[in-house]
Amino acid sequence: MISIFLSYPKPFNSEQEKFITTIKEYLKQRGFEPRTLGVTDYDMDEPLTAIRRLMLESNGLLTIAFKRTLIESGKGKPNSDIGEIQYDLSNKWITSPYCQIEPAMAFQIGLPILILREEGVIADGILERGVTGTYLPEFDLSKSVSYLDNKEWQQIIGKWEGFVRKVVDTKGYPPKLY
Repeated sequence: MISIFLSYPKPFNSEQEKFITTIKEYLKQRGFEPRTLGVTDYDMDEPLTAIRRLMLESNGLLTIAFKRTLIESGKGKPNSDIGEIQYDLSNKWITSPYCQIEPAMAFQIGLPILILREEGVIADGILERGVTGTYLPEFDLSKSVSYLDNKEWQQIIGKWEGFVRKVVDTKGYPPKLY
């Protein structure tokens, strides 16, 4: 089994729980061992040290940016006095800060990253398309057909799997500076 870091906030509804269960099953069928701090792995150190340790044992990172906190009424850049345009954040969602932290940590050590963002989660920071140089798909759990049944998922996960398998193949070689 190929160890990968699976990052996601704890699901708070049955749709999210089913989605993460399906992802885990898919990964295992493909020969990957999804590992998540506090779920499959535990550590007595502070979270960032524990995350780094687990990340160094992994060959890729898959982050699921689930909805977590609803902003019922909000504004971005309110009362700007330097020409910045205010924008509405009402009825938008934010995810766990670890959905920003863990992919950034994986990027810094060169792991293949795949981030899936639930529809409605604000595309900010590392959750913005193009920030990590890879496509950042968005999925909608309210649709009757699962995102995991469409061609976009199959093509994206297939490419990511290839990157992860390449990490496994080349891990034993010394690092190249250029």
